[in-house]
Amino acid sequence: MDAFYASVELLRYPQLKGLPVVIGGGRRKVDEALRELPQGSTLADIPVEAFPLLRDYVGRGVITTATYPARPFGVGSAMGLMKAAKLCPQAIILPVDFDEYRRYSRMFKKVITEIAPLMEDRGVDEVYIDFTQVPGGQREGGRVLARLIQRSIFDATGLTCSIGVAPNKLLAKMASEFDKPNGVSVVYDHDLETRIWPLPCRKVNGIGPKADEKLQRLGIRTVGELAARERNWLIENFGKATGAWMHEMAWGRDERPVVTESEPVSMSRETTFERDLHAVRDRAELGAIFTHLCGKVAEDLQRKGYVGKTIGIKLRYDDFKTATRDQTIEQFTSDAKTIRQAAGRCLKRVPLERPLRLLGVRVGALVKAGSVEATRTPVQGGSASQSRAAALPITASLF
Repeated sequence: MDAFYASVELLRYPQLKGLPVVIGGGRRKVDEALRELPQGSTLADIPVEAFPLLRDYVGRGVITTATYPARPFGVGSAMGLMKAAKLCPQAIILPVDFDEYRRYSRMFKKVITEIAPLMEDRGVDEVYIDFTQVPGGQREGGRVLARLIQRSIFDATGLTCSIGVAPNKLLAKMASEFDKPNGVSVVYDHDLETRIWPLPCRKVNGIGPKADEKLQRLGIRTVGELAARERNWLIENFGKATGAWMHEMAWGRDERPVVTESEPVSMSRETTFERDLHAVRDRAELGAIFTHLCGKVAEDLQRKGYVGKTIGIKLRYDDFKTATRDQTIEQFTSDAKTIRQAAGRCLKRVPLERPLRLLGVRVGALVKAGSVEATRTPVQGGSASQSRAAALPITASLF
């Protein structure tokens, strides 16, 4: 999907189209005030000059995404908002609204599966699709079906997407970046030398900053230069698994199938605070956030049909150190109150003297709701660790 979060926001605020806009941070008082509309008005009636600007932003947080007019200023995903404010102070800033993005995510994926059922979900804004057996899937190398999917998504949601069509997932992922926004790029096996090899290695999904830095130290900047190296040389320098993968990747080889069914290991929700919060001084605010996160995880589990029995928390302190704790309860659950109680017990096992900048809640050891495993009566007694956990008061919570 093209600048997905920003594009969803532009559906609400069409008056911002063509302007530099960044999405990041939580909702603030200024954002709430923006929505206090006179009777009969809509969000589209809010004047552009009423929106908050990035230059006035104070606090932490990172950019989730930015509209295309903002990107020439060097603003992009994962950049700190304060740094972005120096690069593009005139950009409008909007808060993140994950519930709305998930709603649109479900909508566009439903459109796709009605046309091409073999779809692999790769997160809120990306999928892989197998065109092989879809009627018309091979016309013009897949371009005809790709255009049909684009039109259908736009008609249903008002959003655009860019599609890469190729013999495998590796090349398709790279091709999807060639012609953004709203583009279709078809890459054949014989295009490897002309279209893939000139690309910087960093463009490959799986080569991060550290690997790219090492490649550059070794004199390798492009995929073609990587392909020119012997497989054994890559293994010697990057290890058996990574070196072998780099060699296969550079030659455009990828045997991974499109996986339509994959069971999640866990589900979680977390939030980074606008300011550091203390367990004592900000107890009420932290308690409300904690309860909200537990409720959201429970909603995710119930919507997707899962239950779990390992409940965990994640804390990040003001010195950026992170603490995690978890507890396995006796019965599988997707109940918000039960998750809250177990997560609260986990909180009793972490130091809370330092201010906090992030709080998260996780439910793991997932199984399908209603499955034999989920409904099995637990064996009485359990392990020693389970017995100790069960002995704690169920109402224990520091928030």
